[in-house]
Amino acid sequence: MPVDCLILGPAYPYRGGIADTNHAFATELVNQNITLEVWTFTALYPDFLFPGTSQFDVNEQSFPFAIHRKIHAYNPFGWAAIAKEINTLKPKRVVFRYWTPLLALAWGTIAKKLKPEINTIALIDNWKAHEPKPWDRSLNHYFSSKINQITTLSEAVYTEIIADVNLPVNKGFHPINQDLPKAISKSEARKKLGLSNENPLVLFFGLVRQYKGLDLLIDAFAQDSLLNSTAELVIVGEFYDKIEPYRKRIKAHDLDSRIRVVNEFVSFEVARDYFCATDIVVQPYKTATQSGVTPLAYHYEAPLVVTDLAGLRTPIQSDETGRVCEKNAVSVAQAIEELLSIEAQALAKANLKKTKKNYSWKAFVKQWLSFTTSKGVFSVKNF
Repeated sequence: MPVDCLILGPAYPYRGGIADTNHAFATELVNQNITLEVWTFTALYPDFLFPGTSQFDVNEQSFPFAIHRKIHAYNPFGWAAIAKEINTLKPKRVVFRYWTPLLALAWGTIAKKLKPEINTIALIDNWKAHEPKPWDRSLNHYFSSKINQITTLSEAVYTEIIADVNLPVNKGFHPINQDLPKAISKSEARKKLGLSNENPLVLFFGLVRQYKGLDLLIDAFAQDSLLNSTAELVIVGEFYDKIEPYRKRIKAHDLDSRIRVVNEFVSFEVARDYFCATDIVVQPYKTATQSGVTPLAYHYEAPLVVTDLAGLRTPIQSDETGRVCEKNAVSVAQAIEELLSIEAQALAKANLKKTKKNYSWKAFVKQWLSFTTSKGVFSVKNF
């Protein structure tokens, strides 16, 4: 049976932010009467390249669309068969979720073999890799030469792409998932997590990799402005870097009593507890083009401190929902201190409540459908 749309990329049983947004994207398309399927991977990364404990969600989940595991990301002998099967399915649109040049050969090979009446669209998280390689640009160009259109999830990625390729590009935004667990009170969240109600709480959330600047945040707690405060830091996320250097850094600053490390991938329910418990979410990234942590903070109305990167600062500055700081420990500490004040907290929370409705999947999909039908170029406020 023909479908309106086919999405290729991570989906259940794969876990993580990209899979989650694919689920949310597909769900809203279904809500807007688009018939679709999602095809995910039989293999995505070789085990020796995957730094975490598991790529998969062990919990049972159900969705209002079909998910099929079909694609081997690094075995080229099956890619032609995938293209042939897509041509038989006859979707109007095929979406290639693209966040790493490692997918360029697979996606490009499949895309070039599709019938010309099928509109091929890339949904791009990152154009320039966080840890770049000399061949990245050539791979990006190969992939982009085989597709018709591009949608981005941030202004930063949009700017990079329009300077690099000649294709219609839709400047989208990173929407907020609407089916997240309902917020609970700060006191209830802290009780569930065994955290004190007395002290201000700062949260670092998400997979830990070097470019995310956790070292800067730990050092920030050793600065005079925070060293003598009662603020505590909770680090929640699976370490894709070696954890020992971070533990040694905490110990060297004598911060063991004020920094809690939760080295695991947590469920949405547990994530909700941490976002509701915190006073501030900090993203001290050294490089970034967008982040799925920002919409989580918006959803739970947690003020943000972010470093001065194009992919992070835009909503924080325009919506006045936190502080933007430089990429050093002194500036991070100062921003945290400022945002912990009663007045700053009240203003940021009020603006989060007011502006988060601007970042819905409904608005994103409506705009995306118009773009992929008309082949025009659109621009909206974005994460």
